[in-house]
Amino acid sequence: MHELLSWLSEHYVLLLTWLYWSVDVVLRIVGVIVVPRRRRPGSAVAWLFAIMLLPVVGFPLYLMLGKAELPRKRREKQKIVNRLMRVRAQSLPDSELDEDVPSWLQSAVRLNRELGAFPLTGHNSADFEIDYQTSLDRMAADIRTATSDVHVLFYTMGLDDVTRNFFDALAEVADRGVHVRVLYDHLGSVTHWPVYRAMRRHLDAHGIEHFPMMPVKPFSDGAFQRPDLRNHRKLLIVDGRIGWMGSQNIIAPHYDKRANIRRGLRWQETMVRFGGPIVSEMNLLFATDWFYESGQSLDRATVVNTAPDATGSYECQLVPSGPGFVLENNLLLFNQLFYSAQERIVAVSPYFVPDESMFSALVTAARRGVDVELFVSEIGDQFLVYHAQRSYYTALLEAGVRIQLYAAPGILHAKHVSIDDSVTVIGSSNMDIRSFLLDMESSMMIGGTDFMVKMHEVEDVYRSRSRELTLEEWRGRPALTRLLDNTCRLASAVV
Repeated sequence: MHELLSWLSEHYVLLLTWLYWSVDVVLRIVGVIVVPRRRRPGSAVAWLFAIMLLPVVGFPLYLMLGKAELPRKRREKQKIVNRLMRVRAQSLPDSELDEDVPSWLQSAVRLNRELGAFPLTGHNSADFEIDYQTSLDRMAADIRTATSDVHVLFYTMGLDDVTRNFFDALAEVADRGVHVRVLYDHLGSVTHWPVYRAMRRHLDAHGIEHFPMMPVKPFSDGAFQRPDLRNHRKLLIVDGRIGWMGSQNIIAPHYDKRANIRRGLRWQETMVRFGGPIVSEMNLLFATDWFYESGQSLDRATVVNTAPDATGSYECQLVPSGPGFVLENNLLLFNQLFYSAQERIVAVSPYFVPDESMFSALVTAARRGVDVELFVSEIGDQFLVYHAQRSYYTALLEAGVRIQLYAAPGILHAKHVSIDDSVTVIGSSNMDIRSFLLDMESSMMIGGTDFMVKMHEVEDVYRSRSRELTLEEWRGRPALTRLLDNTCRLASAVV
């Protein structure tokens, strides 16, 4: 025994080296076998690159972040949620599209119903709001009219000087007996700690029920859960008669971050205020998330109501998506619409990192003569995503896509698409791999000539604040910048 210990002490460097390289080789071999299974080629290549570059770091990261799915217990709960949603959605009225709408739009409606269970509903009203403070104040005014229920669900929420009126409205109606329920994404809100803590204290002080969505407790459901699986939806429903939806979070337009304030950054959002039968669909989506986080099932009368005002002229359909669904509902809808477009596509997204199928759909549309216009921000707030999305610009410009850069220091955070003069999709979903695979999102497909006129007016406002990027200008950027963009593109595929 003494001789063995003596030999080990003399040769431990050799043994550790041999052990390291043995583990290195094994991890590389296992990576090649395991990683490509049921995974997009681009994602598989990115993960394999990380593992081959440094296996002892890359492979553990893959084990933690390589599966875009919920733990088993959460998946079982999600099945209950989806079943509940489908059963209650049967109570919602079906609407028929006009005979003169294109057949591809009818196909999109059928696709959405199959993916997310929600029907197309008619006789809805909808109005845009693109001013940040005004939208908060209008939502607060609607909250103050509540008589029974207020349902709030936002990715990021915090009590600060900008949002105080919103939270005061919640407190006022709660104090007079209205049932207020609040959901906020845990990671999306807790990272803004001072205003997050102030919000929670405010809600508690007025007896308002609230829950963090997708709380970061990696092993709470019996298996490791990726911390970056998030609920990214933004919804406000008042008495089942007024619904708000779009891209805006309940926080100051600079997100209370010193770096953003120092740079003068301000987020530009687009919100839509709905009335009519569609509000019951929004309420039902909230109810499923409420059950998911609280375990409380809201009764049918609270969730699905007969709309008091059904005089609107817009047809609407809600499309939920996220890791709880089998397919990427938002991606499939976008691709269906891009391939169907005949004349015009206008896409607005703050984070544009498409998968291969969406990129091909946009390039193909431009090549076949469709006028394709993409709005993105001139500057970025997220280093990796900002540089990754820039790596797509050359191919898009060469195909004929017009890229509008929203002027700094604004961050165009709005998320919407319009196709021809037929339909708009607006909501919380970015056009990036994260929104397709990892985030719970909500999108609304809206048809109606008058609404398309309003949509184009919003696009005109953003166009007036943007400048068009030319292929000549883009080709002249520094070589080092190109290298950085392409490297970030590869890293962004690791999902």
